[in-house]
Amino acid sequence: MMVRSGNPAVRLGTLMSAAALILLGTGGAGWPQSPPPSLGVQGPQAAPPPSTPAREENPGLINEMGKLFDKLPSILPPIKSPGETMNDLSRLATPSTMVSGRVACPASLNGAPDCKQAADQLCQSRGYKEGKGVNADSAEKCSAKVLIPGRQRKPDDCRTDTFVTSALCQN
Repeated sequence: MMVRSGNPAVRLGTLMSAAALILLGTGGAGWPQSPPPSLGVQGPQAAPPPSTPAREENPGLINEMGKLFDKLPSILPPIKSPGETMNDLSRLATPSTMVSGRVACPASLNGAPDCKQAADQLCQSRGYKEGKGVNADSAEKCSAKVLIPGRQRKPDDCRTDTFVTSALCQN
């Protein structure tokens, strides 16, 4: 009895099984077979099957990938230990210090906050040359008009101020 299924996974599995059987069936020389064992009857001895000649190197994909892996150590640079990598990074890093404070970011020409200038100000207040903002905070600052009961809030009643609260400073 043959069962048909509309499930694509079943059809794909059947197709793959059929393809595997076809590929395995077209393989060239098979396993050498010996004659079936005799059941106590001694007859003429059969000659052993002829041996198949050794196959030459197959220039297939797997063989070529094996050759590539043999060449990899000469192509790639040597791998450094984690300690050597950290030493290299330490030599490249510039000495810096983390400072905390609160400096307002002034508005730039496009209206966005300029926090680089605020980070520089924070670092210069501690005796450093320049800095890079690490943490920032923002707060909404509103006029007293918004506290009047029943008054409609207008777009220019409040603004958002941004502050640099910590910076990485360099000499």
